[in-house]
Amino acid sequence: MKEVGNRLKSLRESVKISQVKIGILMGLKQSSINRYENGQAEAPYRVLLWYADYFDVSMDYIFGRCVEPQGKLYDYQPKIAEDSPEMRRFIEMCFDPDSPMNGRLKQTLIEMLKEGKK
Repeated sequence: MKEVGNRLKSLRESVKISQVKIGILMGLKQSSINRYENGQAEAPYRVLLWYADYFDVSMDYIFGRCVEPQGKLYDYQPKIAEDSPEMRRFIEMCFDPDSPMNGRLKQTLIEMLKEGKK
């Protein structure tokens, strides 16, 4: 909770806006902003989302999960079963059936998927 408060305060101070002004913009009292920034109360989600939108930062940043305001980057790699019917249909859609290389290209893609799983 203290880290969130520190981030909220830092964001506000970075643009030299007072607690009173932030409160007016959000429709809250200055005392509420003060409690959130000093870790005396947890800011509700709508407040945290407002800060994220207003200061154009990620919720990861506000929660202290990263130091970059853009957010924590995840290396998402979905598990793909090369023998699944959905994957077969997808591969079929990717290539021109009239192409002389159609079969070879599909097979190469399937082999690449298998390599990626290792």
